Amino acid sequence: MASDAAFPATDPGQTEVKVLPAGILLKSTAAEGSYFDNGGSLFRPLFRYISSHDIAMTVPVEATIDNAAMYFWVAKSEESKVSTSQNGVEVVQIPERRVAAHGFRGSYSAKNFAEARDTLLAWVKSRPELKSVGEAYAVYWNGPFTLGFLKRFEVHLRLEPAS
Repeated sequence: MASDAAFPATDPGQTEVKVLPAGILLKSTAAEGSYFDNGGSLFRPLFRYISSHDIAMTVPVEATIDNAAMYFWVAKSEESKVSTSQNGVEVVQIPERRVAAHGFRGSYSAKNFAEARDTLLAWVKSRPELKSVGEAYAVYWNGPFTLGFLKRFEVHLRLEPAS
């Protein structure tokens, strides 16, 4: 079970702008290519790292899609257990981020990611006051043993800082 949520989830079918807190994330880039082809090989180094340092699981897990990477949030209460980067896991300090987020329910598939991403891109495009930066990425809230139709995820787009 996850001990902590890094930030509140966006409800399925909802789109919003929200601010994600600064924090320490563990990044695994143990695979090349698409996240959907390599998700399992990305998780294993993260699991070994958090297990060997006795770090409690948190939610969500972030994933970049095209340049496969997985990010695990470290709860504030667990940050003292984080050591240096090792064995395919990089310790990354992430600043506060402002994002557009679209919530979705369904399996963690390339098809569902694309559908949620396209909905989010259209929503951001319809709001001239918002300007996105970079590529959309996935934010997963459930573990691998949750049934696909019960899984919740989000797609995020980073936004330029408000002027």
